[in-house]
Parts: sequence; C-alpha cells; structure tokens
Amino acid sequence: MPLDLGAYVTAILPQTSGFAFILGDGRVRFEEGREVRAHDGAALCAALDPAGQGVITGGDDGRLVRSHPEAAETLAAHKGAWIDALATSPASGLLAYGLGKRARVLSRSEPDFEREFEHPSTVADLAFDSRGRRLAAATYGGVALWYARFADQKPVMLRWAGAHGRVIFSPDGKYVLSAMQEPALHAWRIADGAQAELGGCYAGKVRSLAFAQGGDWLATSGADQGVIWPFLGRDGPLRARPVGLNSDQTGRVSQVAADGDKLALGFETGAVVALDLKTEVQTVVRRSGGGAAVTALALGQDLRLAYGDEAGGAGVVQL
Repeated sequence: MPLDLGAYVTAILPQTSGFAFILGDGRVRFEEGREVRAHDGAALCAALDPAGQGVITGGDDGRLVRSHPEAAETLAAHKGAWIDALATSPASGLLAYGLGKRARVLSRSEPDFEREFEHPSTVADLAFDSRGRRLAAATYGGVALWYARFADQKPVMLRWAGAHGRVIFSPDGKYVLSAMQEPALHAWRIADGAQAELGGCYAGKVRSLAFAQGGDWLATSGADQGVIWPFLGRDGPLRARPVGLNSDQTGRVSQVAADGDKLALGFETGAVVALDLKTEVQTVVRRSGGGAAVTALALGQDLRLAYGDEAGGAGVVQL
C-alpha cells in the first residue's frame, strides 16, 4: 500500500491497529487514515507511549505530546527549547526526554513523579534498559548511566573521546552501544567496563541500530551493505568481527529495523529490502524512491513492514 504523506517521515511506530507515521511538519498520521497535529513545527523524535495508548513525540516547539487517532495531548512544554531525544519504557512506565544538558524523567502512571539529571554537555540520545530501570544518555565524551528513579546520585560514566549521537542497551542489559560522530560504534560491557571500537566497515555515520534474533545480532546502517555484529559468547562484540549482508541494491544503508529473524534495510536511494536471517531469503520491497532516502522503517505484527522517506513517500507491505 503506497502512501504520499507530504512531509519528511521522522519515525514509524507499530500500533495494535497498524502503524503511526510521525512527520517532519508536526503531524502524526495513523495507518487507518486519521491524523492529528501534534506540533507547531517539526516532530523531531518519537517513541511508543509506555502506557500503551498511542505515541509520544518531541518537537522544535518545545512540547512533549501524546497522540492517538482521536486527539493530541501536551504532556510538557518548554518555551524556546527543542526536544529531540526521547525514550520510553513499557516495562516501568517511565519516559525520558532531553532538554539541552538535562535528561528529564516522568512516569505515565504517577503524575507527580519527576527526575532531572544534569550533564556537562548536550544530551544527544536516550535509552532505557529492557526493565526500564537504568537510563543511558549519549553526550560528548561518552555515555552516562543513571538509575531512572533515584533522585540523588552520580552517574556511571562510560567514557570515550568524541561526540556520541545514538545509544542503545543490548536486550540482556550487559552492553551499551553508542554511535559516534565518525563512522564507528563504541561498545562497553557494563559489568567490568571493558570496551571496544566497532568500526572499519562504515562509509558514513551510523544513524540506525536494531537488535535481531533475540539480541544475538545488532544490525546497523552506515555501510554500503547491511552490517550485523554478533553478541555471542563471553565477550559479545568486543572481540568480534562484523558480518556483511549482501543484496542486489546499491547505495548506503540509511535505516534498519528488526523483529526476531526478520531484518529490513532501507537505502539512501529509497530502496527497501527485507531479509530472513535464518533462511537467508531476501525480498525487494521497493527498488527505488526516486532518490529520496529512506528515513524510517518499522516491523509490526503479522510480518508487516512500513517504510517512509525524506520526500514523504511511504508504504506498508505484507512480507
């Protein structure tokens, strides 16, 4: 089902009734056709509502908004600020968003709950672990780890020189990964601080990360093919080499999405490819988007795949 959404697709999130498309002009468009105006400006980041009631977005209007097909509700507003870092945890009901050098934590079930964590430089990205207890904040010089509910604490600092733009926990909570300003990832094992740079295979910055096969593999964008890193054995990715996934598409991978054995790759050319990591079967979903790079991918229920690009082109397909 091809769609013309008329604006840059910032993110796509799976819902029980389909997909939600978050757009650069501030709209949230639901697959069934309804849409709401979430922001007076661009929607910059998005995550699922931890209470299971729609999606939450941050915008350049300084507002944090919950949207569902019937309405949009402002959860927080900060005049003159941008909200471009956001994470949510259905396991704990918490959500966190960045405000310059601060990370602010709220609870969807406790209206009065609030925590703020200060950093020496701007918070570029946020991530919860699988239980929603620890919060990782990517910033300049490394990643700060916080206990999301504790008021008075000092963070555990995972240090590595340079700008860190994306952050993710491994599903088992043993590792933290960050995407650097340069074409590389950095990995830390939380238990002992062991670390390694994961690079040498990227043509550009890594902007998209997704775990597949229950956390055994991390898929990444940024190379001229799909690249996956193993999280197997005692040392996981720290002493491992990446595996390249060949396809008949050319151009750099701009987005990845994964669910179990299924992996989707979106390219800067607009092409979209689905792969089965178990059978190695590949399906070309879209060969070209007229040169518009894929900016969002999502895998939903019943092996459905949604994609969107920088020109507002989008689609939903059954794999």
